[in-house]
Amino acid sequence: MIFIRLVISLVVQRFLAVSLGEVGIAKIGQFRNLIQIVTSTASFGSFNGIVKYVSEFSDDKIKLRKVFNTVFALWFVGAIITSLIIYFNASWITKQLFGDLEFLNLIKLFALLPPIIGVSRIFQGVVNGLSEYKRYAKIDLIGYILSTLLLLACLYVGSLKGVLFSIILSPIIQLLVIIYVLNPIFKKYIEITKLKFKIPFAREFLGFALMSFVSSILLNYVEIDIRNSIAGKLSFDEAGYWTSMNFISKNCMSFSSGIFSLYVIPKFSRIYSGKDFKKEVLYIYKTLLPLFGIGMIAVYLVRKTIIDVVYPNFYGMEPLFKWQLLGDFIRLAAIVIAHQFLAKKMVKSFIATEILSLGLFYLLSKYLIHIYGVEGVVMAHFYRYIIYFFVVLIIVCFCFVVPKSKKS
Repeated sequence: MIFIRLVISLVVQRFLAVSLGEVGIAKIGQFRNLIQIVTSTASFGSFNGIVKYVSEFSDDKIKLRKVFNTVFALWFVGAIITSLIIYFNASWITKQLFGDLEFLNLIKLFALLPPIIGVSRIFQGVVNGLSEYKRYAKIDLIGYILSTLLLLACLYVGSLKGVLFSIILSPIIQLLVIIYVLNPIFKKYIEITKLKFKIPFAREFLGFALMSFVSSILLNYVEIDIRNSIAGKLSFDEAGYWTSMNFISKNCMSFSSGIFSLYVIPKFSRIYSGKDFKKEVLYIYKTLLPLFGIGMIAVYLVRKTIIDVVYPNFYGMEPLFKWQLLGDFIRLAAIVIAHQFLAKKMVKSFIATEILSLGLFYLLSKYLIHIYGVEGVVMAHFYRYIIYFFVVLIIVCFCFVVPKSKKS
């Protein structure tokens, strides 16, 4: 199903590239970054916490009820605050994303969506925590196909504005699909009539919220700012090349994201010895990394064909492949280990390493873009993950060596 989604997404990207060009692709990238920020704030960064605690307490209804009391209370607060911030700062947000106020009304409309985006994210966390692999894949594929059909229709009717409008409506489609497919599961595990506006797991979830805010909000803000820097120092066309390269990268990495949420976090949360952790990491490396390595080599070898088929005339992308794919491979090796931070809620370690990674990316990009142009951004991507990998490895090894009472 992931392969089907990949094929569909590549076809859609071709339509967007041909119809909207590099500038349109860059602006869609800006808006998708905003979506990712809102996905985190509207659910109060609770996704990984839901995965962890639903996995641990799936047979304990009392604890599950406390978990969901906390989750939905935090969701209510996060979604309302997010909506208000977007609506009352719509002009500033629009200028930051697009450079003018052409899409101001769309941003104001988007301010109505955070409650829907937040509850959809909560339900996705439940599915991941229960390791419902097949149902998750079914939801993802159906929702993606329906959203794609809507996007293509809106592209035909309203060009770029239509595409952005379809992206706004996509969370509604996703939520309806989730409810339709998983209603029996939600009735079993989420006793809605017994939920109360209480936060007994507030401390635990606030830790996950901090981690989510750092990784999601800062990451997407950095991407927005870097895209603006590329457009300002070079051109919006160059920003479109980098956005397109990012899209290919994220699709390559999407094969791993489901595995991490559905397998790695639940698995690591039940491992408490360094020996077992090392064994599990080596198993993942032996089974996952070679497949990704072969896949990335294949992508690099056919990069010109990818550009011709998916992004016609985006030839400025070609020099970006090498550095982006090398960085992605090292990133994959690093985040396997780094998922220990999420599984064991090592808040300080996670935040410190994420800030280090994003800080390196931001500063190196700003410096290298002056020397190498847009290629400097993907070079920064590669360099930061080399440093990130070794830092994460040292911290996790230290975590198992130091007695539990002394861990950060």
